[in-house]
Amino acid sequence: MAKELKELTPRSVDYSQWYQDLVIKADLAESSAVRGCMVIKPYGYAIWEKMQRQLDDMFKETGHSNAYFPLFIPKSFLSREADHVEGFAKECAVVTHYRLKTSPDGGVVVDPEARLEEELIVRPTSETIIWNTYKGWIQSWRDLPILCNQWANVVRWEMRTRLFLRTAEFLWQEGHTAHATQAEAEEEAMRMVNVYADFARNYMAVPVHVGVKSANERFAGAVETYTIEALMQDGKALQSGTSHFLGQNFAKAFDVTFTNKEGQQELVWATSWGVSTRLMGALIMSHSDDNGLVLPPKLAPYQVVIIPIYKSLEQRDEITRYIQPLLSELKSRGISVRYDDADNKKPGWKFSEYELKGVPVRLALGGRDMEQGTIEVARRDTLTKETLPYEGIADHVAQLLEDIQANIYQKALDYREQHTITVDSYEEFKEKIEEGGFILAHWDGTPETEEKIKAETKATIRCIPLLGDKTPGKCMVTGRPSAQRVLFARAY
Repeated sequence: MAKELKELTPRSVDYSQWYQDLVIKADLAESSAVRGCMVIKPYGYAIWEKMQRQLDDMFKETGHSNAYFPLFIPKSFLSREADHVEGFAKECAVVTHYRLKTSPDGGVVVDPEARLEEELIVRPTSETIIWNTYKGWIQSWRDLPILCNQWANVVRWEMRTRLFLRTAEFLWQEGHTAHATQAEAEEEAMRMVNVYADFARNYMAVPVHVGVKSANERFAGAVETYTIEALMQDGKALQSGTSHFLGQNFAKAFDVTFTNKEGQQELVWATSWGVSTRLMGALIMSHSDDNGLVLPPKLAPYQVVIIPIYKSLEQRDEITRYIQPLLSELKSRGISVRYDDADNKKPGWKFSEYELKGVPVRLALGGRDMEQGTIEVARRDTLTKETLPYEGIADHVAQLLEDIQANIYQKALDYREQHTITVDSYEEFKEKIEEGGFILAHWDGTPETEEKIKAETKATIRCIPLLGDKTPGKCMVTGRPSAQRVLFARAY
């Protein structure tokens, strides 16, 4: 049974299959009866809940409040902002009827007489319905800013799906804010991309680049899109969160104006920003190995699992009584701990199961350990274990969790640095992109050159980094002037 638990396709053999195997065998998610959609299983959802709870706290600390807006959007709303509708038109699910009726053969069919006067779009994103709503909320400068976030599901019709990374329906949060000035809106967009970067680095233990998207990669309807970009273990980039300065585009489309302090009418300035369950994919692919998940302690459903090793139920009960003070102490420190004394699975099976599920610290205790005052401590990130004195073990575990969090971040950062190179010629670029990783290279700023690079190499500009080398140079393709190096990679 233990062997079956760990039968994952090695990353070196087929990275894509390894990922699929791991998501399913670690009980994170599975495909559903609805094509392109997934079922997030309890263990996977527990990780998402921890992400959600932490992000929600961070949003509220920056002044945002949660709200909820309709799942259905009138088709005419999407038509009001030309770039926006063009960006999402091919991904929209459309509701055309509002009723079914019984079929003569015993099933149900769509009632042809129940056609909607105006079709409804199942939410692909909420800018249009929210800005139509904001029109009724905003009259004066005193009504601004509006800082709203919603936790919701969205639908974007995907033909080629992959659990967590790309599904027809997924969970996310989307912030939508309204401001009196351009400067306030731009500051908000920057603030929120940095909140995402903070979360990725300090909770997910994923190093990210913060930057600006090129015009080709910009969100449909945005003036500027900011992004965090992470590098996965197969050398591909993953866009992990975006924040958009929308200018006054949606205010114009929905006629959202306010009376300023001088009594004049002005259009409102806007932002939107979001992360999704794609972060689950980033978490899995940044840290995990051929033995299973490796979870950062701050997001692990169980940070510690304790497994008693016993020869009889009487001995199990004795160990259970012995371990209770430790359980209480760990919980009092805010450490999530599971004591697994189930008698239908052997310790070896449990060891494999919790290794597969990425539990950061495993403690094991038997009758001899009680006699000698010791306990076995295993850490998931390094797959090492040692026998330590039982006394003071809570202090050791607390420090160990901090060490693991720091270690897996450093490991991911080292990988990224080892797989980031600088190139100056297009020939070298075409050669190195085959090896994967990030490439820093000069680009002349034109969409034509960007399209050429993408068509010939399948690499895209992940972002124009906000930090790092700002030295101007010459475009590797055209030789024309380049303001700074940009970050290229093949991406999910």
